[in-house]
Amino acid sequence: MARIAGVDIPDKKRGEIALTYIFGIGRRSAQHILTQAGVNLDKKVNEWTDDESNTIRSIISAEYRVEGVLKSEVQLSIKRLMDIGSYRGLRHRKGLPVRGQRTKNNTRTRKGKRKTVANKKKATK
Repeated sequence: MARIAGVDIPDKKRGEIALTYIFGIGRRSAQHILTQAGVNLDKKVNEWTDDESNTIRSIISAEYRVEGVLKSEVQLSIKRLMDIGSYRGLRHRKGLPVRGQRTKNNTRTRKGKRKTVANKKKATK
């Protein structure tokens, strides 16, 4: 396994796919990195030479924010939204969907397990 940006990327996958295992690198940026490094997109990771993998490492460290740095930046952005009291920040704080989805039927991922609310009994006269 090759280790890039603190992540073990799989050997048996194509370089374009393997780089997406790094948080902050998608297909498009993986293609950009490999073309910049002069590596064929279809070449598997175990076929990379040491020079190629070092070039890829240096490109990622120089041009991209990945893994821990990016995760902390995202968390700070969310915290800033919550601190200023914006609508999105309030939705984050309440654990509800942030991007305008409806919440009547779905959104179980954000809301969590269903909580049953008991009915009020009618007062008898």
